[in-house]
Amino acid sequence: MKLLIRWLISACSLLIVAHFVSGFHVNGFRAALLAAVIVGFVNSTLGLLMKILTFPVTILSLGLFLVVINAIMLKVAAAITPGFSIDGWLAAFIGAICLSVVSAILHWFVKDERQERN
Repeated sequence: MKLLIRWLISACSLLIVAHFVSGFHVNGFRAALLAAVIVGFVNSTLGLLMKILTFPVTILSLGLFLVVINAIMLKVAAAITPGFSIDGWLAAFIGAICLSVVSAILHWFVKDERQERN
């Protein structure tokens, strides 16, 4: 059940960000659900590898380079997901920041137990 709720929150986050960030396009809720799955898969595979390889740069930038990695992962996911597209790197960068904020707020509203365990 928790996985389903996180999936729906991710899809809703993508739709909200697409509404506010120009150049960030999601064609409907079905495309948002598919994009949420692919973004999660890309982040857990390629994103993990990129974070490990760029760890020294991330340390030097005090963690700000993680936003760049998230923007790259969004661009990769958009390239392979039908109905989800990002026009340019600036839209991906702004979208990555907004997606993090919107997702955190929605998880806070739903009271995600994953964050309450600590």
